Amino acid sequence: MEIPMTQPLIAVLISSAIAASSYKKKSLDLSGAFMGFLVMTIHFAVNYRFGAMLLVFFFTSSKLTKFGEEKKRKIDPEYKQGGQRNWLQVLSNAGIASLLVILFWVMSGLEDKCLDSTKSKFATALICSIIGHYSCSNGDTWSSELGILSDAQPRLITTFKPVRRGTNGGVTKAGLIAAAAAGSIIGLTFVLMGFFTTNCMFDKSMNQLLVIPLSTLAGLSGSVIDSLLGATLQFTGFCSVRSKIVGKPGPTVKKISGLKILDNNAVNLVSIVLTAMLTSFAGLYIF
Repeated sequence: MEIPMTQPLIAVLISSAIAASSYKKKSLDLSGAFMGFLVMTIHFAVNYRFGAMLLVFFFTSSKLTKFGEEKKRKIDPEYKQGGQRNWLQVLSNAGIASLLVILFWVMSGLEDKCLDSTKSKFATALICSIIGHYSCSNGDTWSSELGILSDAQPRLITTFKPVRRGTNGGVTKAGLIAAAAAGSIIGLTFVLMGFFTTNCMFDKSMNQLLVIPLSTLAGLSGSVIDSLLGATLQFTGFCSVRSKIVGKPGPTVKKISGLKILDNNAVNLVSIVLTAMLTSFAGLYIF
C-alpha cells in the first residue's frame, strides 16, 4: 500500500512539536513524551480527524488536571503537580485508539470517510469506536477533574450513599454534566474537521451531525462505567493517620468501597474498551 509522504511528514512535525512542548511544560514526563509522540504520529498520519480528537482530549484534560491544584492535592493522594503523565498513562488513554487507527489504515487506507454503514460497515464501526474511545477518555477526565472540585457531596454510584471527595465511584451532578460536555466536544471536533478533510460532509452534513449526540452519550456512559468499575473493583479507603483517601489497604485504613482488583489505569482501560464497543454498535444503527 503506497503511502503519500506529505501527511506522515506533517504528522511527525506536529507530534514532535507537541511532545516537546508538553515535556517542557511538565504535562508529560520523558517516557510520556516519547509515547505521546508515537501515538500522535500514528493518528495524524492516518487521518487528521483522528489526530484532532486526540489533541482535543490531551489539551483539555491537561488544562483541567492543572485547574484547582491546591484543593486536589489535599483530596487526591495520587495527585501529581502539573498533571504530569508517564508512558503508561498515555498508553492507557490512547493505546486502544492507536490500534484501531492502524486497523483502519490497513483495511480502509488513508482516505477520509463519512459515517455510512451502507457503504462500509467496517469503516463506520471503527470510526465510531475511536469516537467512543476519546469521548470516554475525555468524559472521565472532565468528570474527575471538575467533579472533585464540586461543593456538592459525592454519592457512591452503586448505593447513592454520601462519600468523601476523591472516593472511586463517587459521582456528582456537576461531574456527570462535565462528562457529557466532554463527549460532545469530541463529536464536534470530528464534525468540524470533516468539513476540511472530506467532501461528503457537505452532502450528508445533517446525518453526520448525529455524531455530536452520540459522542455526548458516549462521554456520559463512559464516565458512568468508569465509576461503576471504580466503586466495585478498585479499592478506596480512608487513612486515619494521613486523614486522606487512599487506594491501598493498611492497618490505619478504613475501607470505604471496592476490591483491590483494578488500579486506576486498568479501570480507565476497561471503561474505554466497553464504551468504544457500545459506540460502535450504536453507530452502525444510526449511520
